Amino acid sequence: MDHHCPWTANCVSHTTFPHFLRFLLYTSAGLSWLEYLLSTRISHLWSTRHLPAYLGPHPLLVAHLAATTLANTITLFALSILLIRNIWSLAVNTTTIEGWEIERHSTLLRRARHFGGVLTTPEGTQVAIRRQEFPYDVGIAANIVQGMGTANPLSWLNPFAATPDIQSGIAFPTNGFEDESTTWPPPDPDRAYKRPAQALHSTPFTYATEEGLSAQESVAAFRERQVRDAVRRRRPFVERVEAGLGRGRGETGDGYEGGEGISDGTMSSDDETRGGGGEGEEAWRNSEGERLMDFGVDEEVEFYDEQEDEDEDEDEDEDDDVPLGELMARRRAERREV
Repeated sequence: MDHHCPWTANCVSHTTFPHFLRFLLYTSAGLSWLEYLLSTRISHLWSTRHLPAYLGPHPLLVAHLAATTLANTITLFALSILLIRNIWSLAVNTTTIEGWEIERHSTLLRRARHFGGVLTTPEGTQVAIRRQEFPYDVGIAANIVQGMGTANPLSWLNPFAATPDIQSGIAFPTNGFEDESTTWPPPDPDRAYKRPAQALHSTPFTYATEEGLSAQESVAAFRERQVRDAVRRRRPFVERVEAGLGRGRGETGDGYEGGEGISDGTMSSDDETRGGGGEGEEAWRNSEGERLMDFGVDEEVEFYDEQEDEDEDEDEDEDDDVPLGELMARRRAERREV
């Protein structure tokens, strides 16, 4: 998955990326041609602006020309930026989400330098952080062939080119910079789960009824532990640094809501004005202010439900007991009513 595209109402993925890139290319080309035609018309009107009004176009046509030019220019600018970014991503073989992961890894490396190469999870476990190279950048030519699904340049531009086989997206070659046992993305201590104290069950997807509790009470107790664990993991990094080093809040922080400002030991005034969100590590944003959820990853379900009020909690509990098909039907009906 690269990201979720609201324009196409679909996820840009290994099989749809070539079509998405061609969509950006031909749309940008069409808008560029329209921009040329509009500029020619505007240039002619400007050169004849001293002629009598009855020789010129109707004012409504001039207003329409101005509105069309403005809309076309803004759209062309946005699509051109998106096209350039996706061509760059194709050349280095990174998806939008992987670019987010690379930047996140750089942030963890900067932090680990303050703690001798290790970072501590919210539960107190220390995790060694070492630099990992992105494993799937295998050279520009090979990256383009892999991303476009073919080595034929004519097919890269063919709007009717075949969709890459889904089997080609199961395994990808690596550049060999890291050991084969190394996984990507690198470990992130702040997303570590707290392991339950109870012994693990041999049968998956089951739970054991706790002593003295009914089945329903055991499920309720389990959900309560989940909530407490999520809150515990959301403890802002800046608080943990202060506790470990005894430094002031203004000396640490690194692009986080509720703990902004860590950028190799400095805090900007913009960070100070944005601070105070209290969301902790999982609210980390990259240099463009994006979270993973901005790319279509549903991280809110896992990390950001702490502030739900009691009414919303009751609604969610009711939704938990409703079959998925019925829940989707209800939501479609709600959208139709709106």
